[in-house]
Amino acid sequence: MSHKIKTEWKGKMSFNSIVTGGIVALDADAVVGGTGKGVRPKPLMLTALSGCTGMDVTSLMKKMRTDESVSKFTIEVEGNLTEEHPKIYDKVHVVYTFEGAGMIQAKLEKAVNLSVERYCGVFEMFRQFATVTHEIIFIEK
Repeated sequence: MSHKIKTEWKGKMSFNSIVTGGIVALDADAVVGGTGKGVRPKPLMLTALSGCTGMDVTSLMKKMRTDESVSKFTIEVEGNLTEEHPKIYDKVHVVYTFEGAGMIQAKLEKAVNLSVERYCGVFEMFRQFATVTHEIIFIEK
């Protein structure tokens, strides 16, 4: 299997990327010639990481029958960019937050750990160039 996308220049620093399921508008800040009307490529990488692991976790939650106890599930990803060009993420931290009543924390931790250690290909890609850490927060309602 392979993935293929097409990205079209729309003027200045603006591009539209046609990706499976939709179009992603890309743009740069005005200080570097953009108009600021699209997402930046590097933070979009962090979005790919959160989406990949999030889909793994929710799929596993359903299989483990823990999804009904979770009323809210968020993933925050913070990436530290190096100072010199090419600027890359050298450290990435992922925070999983689960809110709900009667959550079975051990099963949710297992779901996260399976994603982090086994299933999420984007997590593995990030590990090739960055130190990636994670934590899990539970908020009982």
